[in-house]
Amino acid sequence: MPEQIKSINPASGLEIAAYEIYDEKKVENALKQSRKAFEDWRVLPFNKRAVVLRSIAKELRKEKEQLAILATMEMGKPIQQGRDEVEKCAKTLEFYAKEGAGFLANEIVETDARKSYVAFRPLGVVLAIMPWNFPYWQVFRAMAPAVMAGNAMVLKHASNVSGCALAIERVIKNGGAPKGLFQTLLLPSSRIEALISDPAIAAVTLTGSAAAGSKVAEATGRNLKKQVLELGGSDAYIILEDADMAIAVEIAVRGRLVNSGQSCIAAKRFVVVKSRRKEFEQLYTAQMKLATYGDPMDEKNRVGPMARTDLRDQLHEQVIKSVEKGAKILCGGFIPDGPGAYYPPTVLTNVKKGMPAYEEELFGPVASVIEAKDEKDAFRIANDSIYGLGGGIISKNRARAEKLAVEELQAGSCFVNDFVHSDPRLPFGGIKHSGYGRELGAFGIREFVNIKTVFVK
Repeated sequence: MPEQIKSINPASGLEIAAYEIYDEKKVENALKQSRKAFEDWRVLPFNKRAVVLRSIAKELRKEKEQLAILATMEMGKPIQQGRDEVEKCAKTLEFYAKEGAGFLANEIVETDARKSYVAFRPLGVVLAIMPWNFPYWQVFRAMAPAVMAGNAMVLKHASNVSGCALAIERVIKNGGAPKGLFQTLLLPSSRIEALISDPAIAAVTLTGSAAAGSKVAEATGRNLKKQVLELGGSDAYIILEDADMAIAVEIAVRGRLVNSGQSCIAAKRFVVVKSRRKEFEQLYTAQMKLATYGDPMDEKNRVGPMARTDLRDQLHEQVIKSVEKGAKILCGGFIPDGPGAYYPPTVLTNVKKGMPAYEEELFGPVASVIEAKDEKDAFRIANDSIYGLGGGIISKNRARAEKLAVEELQAGSCFVNDFVHSDPRLPFGGIKHSGYGRELGAFGIREFVNIKTVFVK
């Protein structure tokens, strides 16, 4: 019997479907199709590419409910968040359909030549290696700019969202994309290195853990191919002495519980100056206790199950180890009885350096409250991390907080009085162990192009 990938519903623990892993011949044929599609697509004018992207956006909206249900079944996403995710994908396709040509227009540079300019031309077939937490958004935020720029794409998605991966391929095909322009490859992670080394692959984009990024970077570097890595994060939110505490708590709850806490840019560490720590802690814990968790198809539940039981167990182990080292649980912090990979909204306080809750990424609905002596100490703590994806500052003095965000906070995205989120109009990515390169915005569409100098004497 051929090797299979199984999809398990994390709310029930029951198998949803099994998918046959692609053999080498099927992958080889897919890559040939992708390369052929690229050769035709790259010479197509921007306005004709834009028509296809807009058509795919319409297909997404037409299938929004079915796609949201599929994501809920495969990785436990609360159903309304699934609908919102699909809509965001559609808007991103429309954004690049509108702005792509302008982002990649020739840039004239005055030199001693008769004419000199910079042109932007596609690279070829881009391999997208994507995670399960936003099964549609992670793919489309890479696909929309790459394809609008003239590239083709193949997707190696996380195995537990294989149904979503195949649905994406179907939607793109139904939207009018040429045969082979976008293809899903159902493969285990053990075959990624061979895929990267295939001559048909021109570049690689990965969203995943720092460990996965390191392995992919090694393989991609060995093959001298362009790569963009969007990796983990342990976003710190600094709550300054003049913060409006009601606003701070609202942002902290929303930022920590988005996607049931399973987001690289979810708020994870709350660094509070000593004079406001107790107040924040009490109000925040009260609100986290009110956040209901349970069946993700029930719209009253703010938090669904985690994507897999092993991930839930790993998170709980991080909580227990932190408690053993002196952290205190203010709410949550236990594995509920019954089926499903559930974990309640949890708040830890007295979090110190050396604890998992301080040092590691907590990929689930667990918040770490860390006390800072003063403002200077708060920024020291926030930056005392191997990660640098996002971060926030809560303060009534917007101008001063903005200056601190620019000058002091070490992260790829710094938000003042809001929680960190991605937007197709703005570049997205991190520093340090959170990766390199950028997605979205004008910077994102220029990642997978040949930035070509043209000089005419």
